[in-house]
Amino acid sequence: MTLKKTILATTTALACTLGATANAMTNFADCVSTPIVRFDGNIVEAALATPELSTLVDAVLAAGLDDDLANAEDITVYAPTNDAFAAMPADVTGAILADVDLLTTVLTYHVSPGANDPRKFASPVQRKTLAGDNYVYLSRNAGEPRVNTAIVQCQGVKADNGLVWIIDTVLQPGF
Repeated sequence: MTLKKTILATTTALACTLGATANAMTNFADCVSTPIVRFDGNIVEAALATPELSTLVDAVLAAGLDDDLANAEDITVYAPTNDAFAAMPADVTGAILADVDLLTTVLTYHVSPGANDPRKFASPVQRKTLAGDNYVYLSRNAGEPRVNTAIVQCQGVKADNGLVWIIDTVLQPGF
């Protein structure tokens, strides 16, 4: 009787694993096939038009990066939401906002040259950022696209000068 229970338990576990894998693959296919929305304007204008990115916009303005990002060509921005900023410890947020050089480094860490689609990488792929020698890693985890550990929304925005991907975490460069 014990052997039957072991076989039943193993079969059930295998079926659950295969079901979860199939579900992750379906989510992957759904995510990758989600069309990228076209925005008629630059990346800064797209962020200004997105209420859930108002904290990011305020930070970009405080760092004086708005003209640079508006005029840059062929970039990808990983845009943390207001909730992502709110989830940071207040002392960390305060320290970043109080130091323009640090704020600039953090914000430029969210920007990569070229058109990068984080939905399409299963294994981690390294991408250079505008923050010096710092890199981000694009991958999938639990069926979700990621930039480092941040979850990426499946629908990107194509602006005149690049792509915007909304993420749920403020990325922290290695200092």
